[in-house]
Amino acid sequence: MANVADAAGEPIPTSSVLMAAAKHIEINCMPENVEFLKCKKKDPNPEKCLDKGRQATRCALGLLKDLYQRCKEPMEGYVGCMYYHTNEFDLCRKQQQAFEKACPLE
Repeated sequence: MANVADAAGEPIPTSSVLMAAAKHIEINCMPENVEFLKCKKKDPNPEKCLDKGRQATRCALGLLKDLYQRCKEPMEGYVGCMYYHTNEFDLCRKQQQAFEKACPLE
């Protein structure tokens, strides 16, 4: 089974964790991600967008920590299912519903 958090309780942003939290990240971190994408489109030099990238990353990591603290068991169940089934959403709908019930999309 995949570990959702490290020994300090910080969520580990594996593909399964990120896929399970994708809808939450989309909704809650949209401004940061839009600004990052605008920057990347405007200037192909990666150094020009480091600050915007840090802001987007900070938002996603903060959100993962919040979700893990508020909805630990349903999140672990959903992430574990996604890990086991190689991130196939269709095979984890039951766990997804439990997670989204415990931590509704805002």
